[in-house]
Amino acid sequence: MARVKGAMATRKRRNKVLKLAKGYWGGKSKLFKTAKEAVMKSGQYAYISRRLKKRDFRKLWITRISAACKMNGINYSTFMNGLKKSGSNLNRKVLSEIAIHDEAAFTALVEQAKKAL
Repeated sequence: MARVKGAMATRKRRNKVLKLAKGYWGGKSKLFKTAKEAVMKSGQYAYISRRLKKRDFRKLWITRISAACKMNGINYSTFMNGLKKSGSNLNRKVLSEIAIHDEAAFTALVEQAKKAL
């Protein structure tokens, strides 16, 4: 039986990492060892940022809702509490879109929340 060496598999694995590191500065895009470290670190940053993006958007929605609530003479926490008690199950993303694009509908929601309290 012929002896099989791992040159092809090794070359494929290294090329895959170097392809991911394309565009990196200096040796990080040319040398396998530094490219592998850079790709691993960039993967960690990407993983963390995907979670941070959700946090940032929620913060933005809350800020928008809070600003619209203040224009209607109620604070954010009271508004959300009133909405929950009234049985409305709109999420913060939808509420922020309503606050931006349809002020009359948001005012109606504020009145509904005030009534439920």
